[in-house]
Order: sequence, then structure tokens, then C-alpha cells
Amino acid sequence: MQKTDWTKEEIYALYEKPLLELVYEAATVHREFHPKNEVQISTLLSIKTGGCPEDCGYCPQAARYHTDIEKNDLMTLHQVKAAALRAKESGSSRLCMGAAWRNVRDNEEFEQVLDMVSTVNEIGLEVCCTLGMLTENQAKRLANAGLYAYNHNIDTSEEYYKEVISTRGYEDRLKTIDNVRKTGVTVCSGGIIGMGESWKDRCDMLHTLSILNPQPESVPINALVPVEGTPLEEQQVVSSWEMIRMVAVTRIVLPKSVVRLSAGRTSMNQETQAFCYMAGASSIFAGDKLLTTPNPDIKDDLSMFKELGIEPKQAYKKQKENHEVEGKEGKIKWSRPGHKIERNVRAQEKAKKEKV
Repeated sequence: MQKTDWTKEEIYALYEKPLLELVYEAATVHREFHPKNEVQISTLLSIKTGGCPEDCGYCPQAARYHTDIEKNDLMTLHQVKAAALRAKESGSSRLCMGAAWRNVRDNEEFEQVLDMVSTVNEIGLEVCCTLGMLTENQAKRLANAGLYAYNHNIDTSEEYYKEVISTRGYEDRLKTIDNVRKTGVTVCSGGIIGMGESWKDRCDMLHTLSILNPQPESVPINALVPVEGTPLEEQQVVSSWEMIRMVAVTRIVLPKSVVRLSAGRTSMNQETQAFCYMAGASSIFAGDKLLTTPNPDIKDDLSMFKELGIEPKQAYKKQKENHEVEGKEGKIKWSRPGHKIERNVRAQEKAKKEKV
């Protein structure tokens, strides 16, 4: 039976269990709610890279940091369609399109994204988008176009969030998730470990996700990939054991959610990944990179799947729901907390000096 009233203290106790006992419990929960030996392959496509006005300390796409990423304007519909066909051919059943925006604007570029969603949906892939903050009306329009899932990570605990980002509030993230929920589109929301947070911050993040009603259908667990030029460039990469523990706790606390093994897989050997699958991870992102950071080759993933006896999950195309799209909403004012995060400020100043 699914437990939906976890307290923070109960999650703390779970996190502190001996690792092998924890993995065994997570594996048992996983087999109760999910098919065994099945992992979904998803492809993450950056349809607009770089130039983001936010100050997220982990992100190389923030315009204020000097990270030498290759920036690009919004991709064309033809480019996206070609990428979707390649993803399907390689075994992916979901395409997630990401744009480096603070929030969606009702303009020509959004109209183009709606066309992309419709086109990818027709190809037969589950369509996911991550476009920043979203109004209810914008979420409805994406739903009408055929969107299957919307990704909007909460990143970390509400308390530690203030140490990573100052250009938007935690409540804005929760509001976007709520706007998506009103449309029937599924929610994909998780976070990043290894940003300097405590293990209790990780548990608090899971607690926040657990009290959402309903809980997210998908929960990505990312390990920070430190990128030179960002405020978190000197963070130590999390250990394999930390990643396995986090996957296991996520699986137990959010038993029906698909736990997505996301960024950071390049630092994990196949044995570590196998442990994560045993602990309840049942989705990976394929492709040579995740937005801007490296990712394992799909051929290596398929070879590992064969060795482990894992079958790629087929796309599940849910019935498209009809939503009446009403007139434009009044202008929404997303928050800008504006407090200073010293390491973010230092990174920005460093970037300015390097440009001189």
C-alpha cells in the first residue's frame, strides 16, 4: 500500500539506513509498483541554448557566467523533427525539449514550440518540455498541442534553494507545477544533488515532492556536473554510494513515480548504474549530451541493458484531453527575490573580467 503522509523525520531515518538494507527495501517497492527489468530511454534536446537571465549557480546557460557553451537561437521545426526521428530510431520513447528561458512568453517563439510539440507527438514519442515558468493558459495550449509531460525541477530543499538561486522564488516553481496539473499534463519534477547541500536538504526536497497531490509522475535525480565558469565549478562530484542512496530513498518515498537517472551518469561506471536500476531507477536520458553537459553513448547504454537483461520501455501514448483555451490571462509577475549569493556574484565578476 502506498504511503502518502511521510514526515521529514521518517525520510531522515530512511536515508540513514544501512545501504544494502535500503536498496533491498527500494527494490521490493519498485517491483510492487513497476515492471521489473524495464527502463525508459528518453532523449533530451536543447531547442534554445544559452543566454538565460537567471543566476542558477549550477547552470552553464546563465548569460552572466562565462562558460564557453555554444549558444543557439530557437531550432527550426525541421531540425526538431529530424532530431525526434533520430531519437526514435535509437530506441527512445520520449523526447524532452528544453529552452533556456526564465519563463514562457506569448510570442512567435512559443507558437513555434507548440508546432514542435504537435509534430513530435505525431511521430509517436511522448513529448516533454522544460521551458521555465508557465502560466495556466500556456500550459493548456501545450496540452492541446499534445504535450505529455512538463519538466520543472524544484532543484533542492526550500531552505537551501536560497543558496543557489536568487532570481526566482521557490514558490514560483511550485506555482508552475500547479498550473501544469490543472491541464491533465503529467509532471516531471526532481532535483540535483552535490551542490553543497546537506543530506537533510535532499530529504526535505523529497518531502516537498511527496506532499504534492498527486505526486509527480516522474522524478529526475541529477548529480551535479561542475562546469568551469559557474559558481559551483569547484564542487566535488558526489560518490556512487550517495547517488545509489538517493535513488533508493526516492523510490521508497515516491513509489509510483518513475525515477529518472539523469545528469552525472558519465561519472558512474556500469556497476553503479546497475545498483541504481536495482534500487528503482527506471529511466535514463540518452544522447551525447544533456542540454550542455556530457552523457554516455547510446550504444554503451544498449550494451549495458543487454548485459543486465533490461528491456527499453515502449512509449505510452495517453488519450489526448481536450482543454478549452480561454483568452490571455492578466500579466503574471514572477518573483525576483534579489538577495545576493556571494559565490554567484564572484562568478559573475570573474566572467566580466575575462571579457575585458
